[in-house]
Amino acid sequence: MRFHHIGLSVADLDRSRTWYAEVLGFTEGFAFEIPPIGLRGLFMLGDGVRVELLERDGSAPVRGEPDPGADLLVRGYGHFAMETAALDADFARLVAGGATAVWDPRPSPEPGICMAFIADIDGNLIELVETKQ
Repeated sequence: MRFHHIGLSVADLDRSRTWYAEVLGFTEGFAFEIPPIGLRGLFMLGDGVRVELLERDGSAPVRGEPDPGADLLVRGYGHFAMETAALDADFARLVAGGATAVWDPRPSPEPGICMAFIADIDGNLIELVETKQ
Protein backbone atom coordinates (compact mmCIF):
# COMPACT_ATOMS: atom_id res chain seq x y z
CA MET A 1 0.00 0.00 0.00
CA ARG A 2 1.02 3.62 -0.40
CA PHE A 3 -0.28 6.99 0.71
CA HIS A 4 -3.20 8.26 -1.41
CA HIS A 5 -4.52 11.56 0.06
CA ILE A 6 -5.44 13.45 3.18
CA GLY A 7 -8.90 14.96 3.71
CA LEU A 8 -9.45 18.36 5.33
CA SER A 9 -12.74 19.84 6.45
CA VAL A 10 -13.00 23.47 5.32
CA ALA A 11 -15.57 26.20 5.87
CA ASP A 12 -15.73 27.45 2.27
CA LEU A 13 -14.60 25.17 -0.55
CA ASP A 14 -14.21 27.96 -3.10
CA ARG A 15 -12.11 30.10 -0.76
CA SER A 16 -9.91 27.11 0.16
CA ARG A 17 -9.53 26.09 -3.50
CA THR A 18 -8.21 29.54 -4.30
CA TRP A 19 -5.88 29.63 -1.26
CA TYR A 20 -4.38 26.17 -1.90
CA ALA A 21 -3.82 27.11 -5.55
CA GLU A 22 -2.48 30.64 -5.12
CA VAL A 23 -0.51 30.25 -1.89
CA LEU A 24 0.63 26.59 -1.92
CA GLY A 25 0.79 26.20 -5.70
CA PHE A 26 -1.57 23.20 -5.83
CA THR A 27 -3.62 22.48 -8.95
CA GLU A 28 -7.28 21.57 -9.07
CA GLY A 29 -8.24 17.93 -9.52
CA PHE A 30 -11.49 15.95 -9.30
CA ALA A 31 -14.49 17.81 -7.84
CA PHE A 32 -17.61 16.10 -6.53
CA GLU A 33 -20.83 16.57 -4.55
CA ILE A 34 -22.90 14.29 -2.30
CA PRO A 35 -26.17 16.26 -2.03
CA PRO A 36 -27.98 14.03 0.52
CA ILE A 37 -25.45 15.03 3.19
CA GLY A 38 -24.69 18.55 1.94
CA LEU A 39 -21.08 17.74 0.97
CA ARG A 40 -18.94 19.32 -1.71
CA GLY A 41 -15.39 18.15 -2.25
CA LEU A 42 -12.36 18.79 -4.39
CA PHE A 43 -8.93 17.20 -4.71
CA MET A 44 -6.04 19.65 -4.84
CA LEU A 45 -2.82 18.26 -6.27
CA GLY A 46 0.66 19.24 -5.10
CA ASP A 47 4.10 17.76 -5.72
CA GLY A 48 3.19 14.12 -5.08
CA VAL A 49 0.52 15.11 -2.52
CA ARG A 50 -3.26 15.07 -2.82
CA VAL A 51 -5.35 17.07 -0.38
CA GLU A 52 -9.10 16.51 -0.45
CA LEU A 53 -10.91 19.67 0.61
CA LEU A 54 -14.33 18.88 2.07
CA GLU A 55 -17.10 21.42 2.74
CA ARG A 56 -20.13 20.10 4.60
CA ASP A 57 -23.19 22.05 5.71
CA GLY A 58 -23.12 22.62 9.46
CA SER A 59 -19.41 21.90 10.00
CA ALA A 60 -17.66 23.73 12.84
CA PRO A 61 -14.06 24.15 13.96
CA VAL A 62 -12.95 21.51 16.47
CA ARG A 63 -10.35 23.55 18.32
CA GLY A 64 -9.34 27.05 19.21
CA GLU A 65 -6.02 28.49 18.09
CA PRO A 66 -3.86 26.06 16.08
CA ASP A 67 -1.20 24.51 18.34
CA PRO A 68 0.84 21.41 17.40
CA GLY A 69 1.28 20.40 21.06
CA ALA A 70 -2.39 20.83 21.97
CA ASP A 71 -3.51 18.95 18.87
CA LEU A 72 -1.66 15.90 20.20
CA LEU A 73 -4.06 15.84 23.15
CA VAL A 74 -6.84 14.87 20.72
CA ARG A 75 -6.48 11.59 18.83
CA GLY A 76 -6.73 11.63 15.06
CA TYR A 77 -5.47 14.01 12.41
CA GLY A 78 -2.93 16.51 13.67
CA HIS A 79 -1.15 17.94 10.62
CA PHE A 80 0.43 17.16 7.28
CA ALA A 81 3.96 18.10 6.32
CA MET A 82 5.50 19.56 3.18
CA GLU A 83 9.20 19.55 2.38
CA THR A 84 10.91 22.75 1.26
CA ALA A 85 14.42 23.75 0.25
CA ALA A 86 13.92 27.30 1.55
CA LEU A 87 12.17 27.11 4.94
CA ASP A 88 12.56 30.73 6.03
CA ALA A 89 11.51 32.17 2.67
CA ASP A 90 8.57 29.79 2.21
CA PHE A 91 7.38 30.36 5.78
CA ALA A 92 7.40 34.14 5.21
CA ARG A 93 5.69 33.78 1.80
CA LEU A 94 2.92 31.57 3.18
CA VAL A 95 2.24 33.87 6.12
CA ALA A 96 2.13 36.84 3.72
CA GLY A 97 -0.39 34.80 1.69
CA GLY A 98 -2.80 34.44 4.61
CA ALA A 99 -1.46 31.46 6.57
CA THR A 100 -1.26 31.84 10.34
CA ALA A 101 2.26 31.62 11.77
CA VAL A 102 2.13 28.94 14.48
CA TRP A 103 5.80 28.01 15.10
CA ASP A 104 8.55 30.08 13.50
CA PRO A 105 11.35 28.14 11.75
CA ARG A 106 13.49 26.22 14.24
CA PRO A 107 15.59 23.07 14.60
CA SER A 108 13.57 19.85 14.66
CA PRO A 109 14.18 17.11 17.22
CA GLU A 110 15.29 15.05 14.20
CA PRO A 111 18.98 15.76 13.50
CA GLY A 112 19.68 17.77 10.35
CA ILE A 113 16.08 18.93 9.96
CA CYS A 114 14.55 22.36 10.53
CA MET A 115 10.80 22.82 10.83
CA ALA A 116 8.02 25.37 11.15
CA PHE A 117 4.25 25.21 11.49
CA ILE A 118 1.59 27.31 9.81
CA ALA A 119 -2.19 26.97 9.75
CA ASP A 120 -4.24 27.28 6.59
CA ILE A 121 -7.20 29.64 6.42
CA ASP A 122 -9.37 27.12 8.30
CA GLY A 123 -6.83 26.46 11.05
CA ASN A 124 -5.58 23.12 9.65
CA LEU A 125 -1.95 22.65 10.68
CA ILE A 126 0.76 22.28 8.03
CA GLU A 127 4.35 21.49 9.01
CA LEU A 128 7.15 22.75 6.79
CA VAL A 129 10.39 20.74 6.90
CA GLU A 130 13.81 21.43 5.43
CA THR A 131 16.78 19.07 5.42
CA LYS A 132 19.98 20.95 6.21
CA GLN A 133 23.08 19.76 4.34
